[in-house]
Amino acid sequence: MIRVLIVDDEPLIRAGIRTVLESAEEIEVVAEAETGTAVVEQARSWRADVAVIDIKMPGLDGLGALESLRRSGAATKVLMLTSYGSEPHVMRALENGACGFLLKNCTPDELIRAVRAAHEGDAYLSPAVTRMLLGLVNPTNRRADAADRLAALSDRESDVLRLIAQGMSNADIGRSLFMSETTIKTYVSRILAKLGCSNRVQVALLARDAGLTP
Repeated sequence: MIRVLIVDDEPLIRAGIRTVLESAEEIEVVAEAETGTAVVEQARSWRADVAVIDIKMPGLDGLGALESLRRSGAATKVLMLTSYGSEPHVMRALENGACGFLLKNCTPDELIRAVRAAHEGDAYLSPAVTRMLLGLVNPTNRRADAADRLAALSDRESDVLRLIAQGMSNADIGRSLFMSETTIKTYVSRILAKLGCSNRVQVALLARDAGLTP
């Protein structure tokens, strides 16, 4: 069972997220919060596997909640809810280890897929949010920098990188490359270290920057 904490200041939004997530048999919403103030305590008390957190909230916002979770050492994975116009907030969340980003108008299926991916340790990149992020940096400079960084990878690491960028889980990558999931996890760890990335979202964005994926 995937235990989920929902953090959003709008009751209707929380209710909608709960309804969607609890339609999936393996997901249980264990707690809700209106601000980020109690996120660390609730995540630990309820043993939340995944927290779905709105970026913009009164009081301690989603970014503050994410940073508090990271400082606490909590194992809870974080999916950020965002909207157009919050690009700088998305970048900061990415830098602080968020494992996925969703627009508030995403489909129910997309929300469920994102929670499942986060629970499995994979990244989820909403296509709309990816386009938002990729538009923040000069394309020419971004591509050159990404290509330079990816040059440090071996051929096999590059193969794994391409599949990460396509949104594949470790299990899917293993099946595609005829390797065990454990071996793929080792490759992912090496890729993160070589590229100086803290999560798969950053890796996937680098691959897109370098032109390895559409």
